Amino acid sequence: MSSLTRVQSVFGQRTLLLTTAAIPLTGWTLHALTLHRRLAATKRDPLTGLLRRDAYTARARRLLARHGDKVTVVMVDADHFKQINDGMGHEAGDTVLASIGARLTAWAGPRASVGRLGGDEFAVVLELPAERRAHRLEQLVRMLHTPVILDDGRTVGVAASVGAATPASVGSHDLAVLQRAADAALYDGKHSGRPALATSWHATVPSINGRRAGRPGTAVWGQAA
Repeated sequence: MSSLTRVQSVFGQRTLLLTTAAIPLTGWTLHALTLHRRLAATKRDPLTGLLRRDAYTARARRLLARHGDKVTVVMVDADHFKQINDGMGHEAGDTVLASIGARLTAWAGPRASVGRLGGDEFAVVLELPAERRAHRLEQLVRMLHTPVILDDGRTVGVAASVGAATPASVGSHDLAVLQRAADAALYDGKHSGRPALATSWHATVPSINGRRAGRPGTAVWGQAA
């Protein structure tokens, strides 16, 4: 048998083996792809498309580990959302939440971790230079205060409160501490129409969603601290 014949024979056997092996693998591959898509879907909130809490947290921690002091943690809470749901219907409420999700995604960019933590509460972790932080957060507030147009043509006036924390302002790189501080600052600046930056004091609030306002030492951009 010539070398060419042997090579053709071996090649033919390998081709047959791979083709035969591919028959059962095709079904498995399709199953694996379907499973992967389902798993990916479980990481996303179906209404807003944002990351669910676990996926958001994992990505946020990676950003903190990679960028450290350059990271800003932002908490967002829709204002008067219950009134929208009760007065205009749950479909209108869903549209407002979806619009908030879209605006946060557009504002934060593809490298950020943007999550819906539950209800009308959202969080963003992103790399944000200190010299641009105030401007970018004020930009976010303006975006979140833009009215939403419903499918039936009605206009919904929307607003959201924003609190932010950085490792430098809070004195910690721990995500839970930063979120707690940003959330406490958010409620200090609730309904002010301006973003609030947390201080180290806010990190002492016992739990996230501490709803007490008037905390001392909160910097609200555009107002006296």
